[in-house]
Amino acid sequence: MENRNAIISVKNLIKNYNDFEAVRGLSFEVYEGEIFGLLGPNGAGKTTTLEIIETLREKTSGEVVVNGFSIDKNPINIKRIIGVQLQAAGYYPNLNLTELLELFSGLYGVNIKPMDMLAKVNLQDKAKAKYKELSGGQKQRFSIATTLINSPKIIFLDEPTTGLDPQARRNLWDLIIDIRNQGTTVVITTHYMDEAEQLCDRVAFVESGKIIALDTPDKLIDDLVDSGFERKKVVKKANLEDVFIHLTGQEWRE
Repeated sequence: MENRNAIISVKNLIKNYNDFEAVRGLSFEVYEGEIFGLLGPNGAGKTTTLEIIETLREKTSGEVVVNGFSIDKNPINIKRIIGVQLQAAGYYPNLNLTELLELFSGLYGVNIKPMDMLAKVNLQDKAKAKYKELSGGQKQRFSIATTLINSPKIIFLDEPTTGLDPQARRNLWDLIIDIRNQGTTVVITTHYMDEAEQLCDRVAFVESGKIIALDTPDKLIDDLVDSGFERKKVVKKANLEDVFIHLTGQEWRE
């Protein structure tokens, strides 16, 4: 990456729950304008790490700086410049999307045009629909719209495509790349390695609260191949998901 300005810096982060070490001396940087992936099995410490950076969870020790602000000294300043994707339970099911966006903009203290926000995630025609009436892909897109309300410098997406069909998933990838191309840094967790390979400029693998590898997807794959690793199955030029998209198209389905 040409632009090496670190917008997030994590140094020796530790989080203990009584005797359990959830995060064990994690250090990494996220560069401004990149899509950065935190990968690893369930319970590896990814979500805990994100919640500490988001100022939603207390750390045990270590140092975290976000856009020049320390999470110890300036958590309010950090909250103003980040967008955090809420899990589905965070929305009032009986409000329509326009009402929800107006509610959130009031909480942030910013003036937005709900239709403009919905247009960013291709949901203009659902302005009067209630949240509970949306499909899975629409709910995910709406949750991403809510992260953009305060024009954040960084957004955090926690497994944004889990449970989506291949079309909705690829459409969401396009949306995430679009958000990054407009200047927002994106930090993402996912269990789908093809997703991380497609989206992320760099990825960090977290295991048992530690980072065990951090680099570009290409470099990590090349290093594995150079070590003599071979896949058991012959790699083809396309996969079954490509067939699905080719046969059924990639237009928005609801």
